[in-house]
Amino acid sequence: MKQNTFDSLVTDYEAWFIKNKVLFQTELLALKKVIPNQKKGIEIGIGSGIFAEQLGIKQGIDPSEGMLEYAKKRGLDVQPGVAEDIPFDDESFDFTAFITSICFINNPQQAINEAYRILKKDGEIIIAIIDKATSFGKFLHQQKDKSKFYKHASFFTADEIIELLENNSFKIVQILQTLENPASTSIEDPKQGHGKGSFVVIKGVKK
Repeated sequence: MKQNTFDSLVTDYEAWFIKNKVLFQTELLALKKVIPNQKKGIEIGIGSGIFAEQLGIKQGIDPSEGMLEYAKKRGLDVQPGVAEDIPFDDESFDFTAFITSICFINNPQQAINEAYRILKKDGEIIIAIIDKATSFGKFLHQQKDKSKFYKHASFFTADEIIELLENNSFKIVQILQTLENPASTSIEDPKQGHGKGSFVVIKGVKK
């Protein structure tokens, strides 16, 4: 595959989560309440596997070879691929997860269609985002040209993700929000809904 922007950012990416440990643990806490247990799942845009490892997700795809090499060191089953053309058969998984990756996908509509295709009957889709409608989301969006990570990102609001899922044959069954105060020095408990927390996790079920 061609060189990917994130190939040269693996070390910085990993270092960010070490530096921002409380923020990372807060996001993980919300995700753990949504990710299914003991089911076969795949993370789309798995990156270095830092979330998948903690969430028990064994498989993933990513366009960055550099990130995938790091994910392999974590013992994860990963392969190169893009969200718009997932290299797996129909109805292969119980759930798919997009953890802060939807903003880097060129065609989110096609990515959602592909997620639907590889999900089994009543399969679940989980999308986690930094909500552009929140103060922190607005800040990141305004500053993205200065960010090595978000320079090429397209941020979404929670409402936009909800609409995208509902328009593509998914039923929303759970929404959690956290990081009401991203500068907090303690881990936050997630709350239902969206609108206050910067980090939002949305779960849909395949109709």
